[in-house]
Amino acid sequence: MAKAKKGKKAASKLKRRKLKASKPAPRKKPARKAKTTVSRKPKVSRKPAPKRVKPQTPPQPSPAPVAPPGDRVGVVTHYFGHLSVAVVKLDPGTTLRVGDNIHIKGHTSDFGQRVDSLQVGHAPVDQVGPDDDFGLKVVDHVREHDVVYRVK
Repeated sequence: MAKAKKGKKAASKLKRRKLKASKPAPRKKPARKAKTTVSRKPKVSRKPAPKRVKPQTPPQPSPAPVAPPGDRVGVVTHYFGHLSVAVVKLDPGTTLRVGDNIHIKGHTSDFGQRVDSLQVGHAPVDQVGPDDDFGLKVVDHVREHDVVYRVK
């Protein structure tokens, strides 16, 4: 058995030597050509084109500020996307009931809906009072600092 192993080793060494010998020689980089200077035609100076003048338009008046869609009720403090639930902090002196129509407006949010469910501390309620934090099921994505209005 020992002789068979030696024979295999010798054959594999021979193969490696043949592979090494058959590698092509590395290619040499071609020599760089010397730069030659070419005479160029002299540049012809051109007369600059006349500047185009845009007609002056009178300044447009800024658009009038849009009135809020209703009475301000509160502000969104958090949003749970996987549940589509917004946590809202009510303003002092306001109440909100199931069945009221609200409008939520923010930087990218602007939609209205009917209040279908309210929750305080994971318990469903029919009405929330001033300075309450409550959960509100919403139909669209809202963000923190979006304002909630009650629509009449």
